[in-house]
Amino acid sequence: MQVSVETTSQIERRITVQVPAAEVDEAVAARLQETAKRVRLNGFRQGKIPMAVVRQRYGKDVRNEVVGELMRQHYVRAITEQSLNPAGYPSIEPKVDQSGKDLEFVATLEIYPEIELASIDGTEIERPQADITDADIDQMIETLRTQRAEFQPVERAAETGDQVKIDFQGFLGDEPFEGGSAEGHELELGSNRFIPGFEEQLAGAKAGDDKTITVTFPEDYQAEHLAGQEATFKVKVHEVSAKALPEVDADFIKEFGVEDGDADKFRAEVKANMEREVKQAVQNRVKQQALDALQKANEVTVPQALIDQETDGLKRQAAQQFGLGDDFDVSQLPNELFADQARTRVKVGLLLAEVIKQNELDASDDEVRARAEELATQYQQPEQVVDQYMKNDELKNQIKSAVLEDKAVDKLLDQAQVKDVSMSYEQVLQAAQQSQEAADEEESEESDAKA
Repeated sequence: MQVSVETTSQIERRITVQVPAAEVDEAVAARLQETAKRVRLNGFRQGKIPMAVVRQRYGKDVRNEVVGELMRQHYVRAITEQSLNPAGYPSIEPKVDQSGKDLEFVATLEIYPEIELASIDGTEIERPQADITDADIDQMIETLRTQRAEFQPVERAAETGDQVKIDFQGFLGDEPFEGGSAEGHELELGSNRFIPGFEEQLAGAKAGDDKTITVTFPEDYQAEHLAGQEATFKVKVHEVSAKALPEVDADFIKEFGVEDGDADKFRAEVKANMEREVKQAVQNRVKQQALDALQKANEVTVPQALIDQETDGLKRQAAQQFGLGDDFDVSQLPNELFADQARTRVKVGLLLAEVIKQNELDASDDEVRARAEELATQYQQPEQVVDQYMKNDELKNQIKSAVLEDKAVDKLLDQAQVKDVSMSYEQVLQAAQQSQEAADEEESEESDAKA
């Protein structure tokens, strides 16, 4: 086997491989012998078909099959001999494929980039610090009450926060438009589910009222024939209902897993959940800042094959999230929706892998189990969840990857200047959300610049 490697770009290689004709012909002859023993042809007993007939009938297909196998085998040998680390699958194309001549083929592949990791030394990173106060717990309990609120009919004018049951029909001029009508629709005023201005004009309405509402559809409205158009809605109000919050009694408390309905245990459980939420939010914000700094300090040429693989994974996640079913063809989802996120994920993954490699990081079974136990605290039977994590290789590897990622981030934080900043519970959550939104926006701008 003769191999030559051409560097066509920073991460692309073009390998030309020659396989001796004798090796190919010998493999084809052996496969034809196997074929002759098992095929059936009218007029011949099985295993007694003349080789000339077998070659004439099956020779082309057998050669194609053998050549395909040989190209794959010699490709693997070639990249092993040349110490190439492919990112994804190659494109393999035969160049010379004739009986009696050396087989020649070309494999084009992307390789993992060589990364000379730059330090994030001197980067300033804010680490939020927050204590959960009694007022925070009270507010969370009010939120939980609101989530379980029920609407009860009232004999008064509708206010923001009330629910109205309405019939409505929309008109452009004097003509009703498709999709602009409904009967018995329940709408919470202030939910901003309808066109801007619609809900506000229902404030003050009572059961039995007829209202005429005029609104203008936003310029970016999804239905193009309505975008920017002024519309009139004729509305019939059937019922006004006010939100009734449940009492924080034993029955309410039991809904959250506190079986004896004890109020002090309930508050302790709420606080523990909030502390876990704050801890996760702080970790996410600090990690995001470290990863942002890592990306800014290091330019990496990202293999398209890895981006394509990540894009496909994101598509499958989206399909599951929206309940599209296991048989949904994810190729129907446009790549453009996921490409930016995929590129960033791959780039971060490559950089973190280099941090892990350079620092010789690893995660022991004890560390993996400890993380599994931490994750399992949110379930009713944590022991069973931990057992499931540790016995399932795929789940266990996912947890191990998360532990290694956190260790890599800790190494980055050792290089940075970490400053603790006091915040309230709400401020911590908002800061984490803003950090993620800023990262998403920067990711989009970076992609636009490259485009």
